[in-house]
Amino acid sequence: MEEAVFELLEIQKVDKDTEMADRLVDFVENFSWSEVKDHTLRTIKNWAFEEWETPFAATISGRIVAMATIMKTDYYPLPDIYPWISTLFVTEEYRGQRISGKLIDFANQYAKKLGFGRTYIPTEFVGLYEKYGYCYIKDIVNYGNGIDRLYAKELK
Repeated sequence: MEEAVFELLEIQKVDKDTEMADRLVDFVENFSWSEVKDHTLRTIKNWAFEEWETPFAATISGRIVAMATIMKTDYYPLPDIYPWISTLFVTEEYRGQRISGKLIDFANQYAKKLGFGRTYIPTEFVGLYEKYGYCYIKDIVNYGNGIDRLYAKELK
């Protein structure tokens, strides 16, 4: 099934005031990641993206199955570290098929075109982003005083 998914998978940058932006709002309203749902909805509905920040949507047969964003700031008081690949979410039905890797690659290509030499991903997971070429940098404290792991990838 994995090969069939990749043949049908399309990833695109989502632009403001488009049908895809509206569809992304619907997707987020229905996804299961409750910890970020409200913040993500506000960000997209108010289009609180600045400069080069943007969401990306992954679709299969026109249906959004995953998303990610690239942001200058994330849930961390670290203004000198960016761009962040953030809000990476794949619907449960499509997990385990490396769609997140395709989204990360797409975001990294976008970042590279903008002149960035690396991207960052914060996470509480060990072993997930290493598969995509990310290296652990250090533990970081988020605004909620939780500890997460900071990963970085050099863009070549």
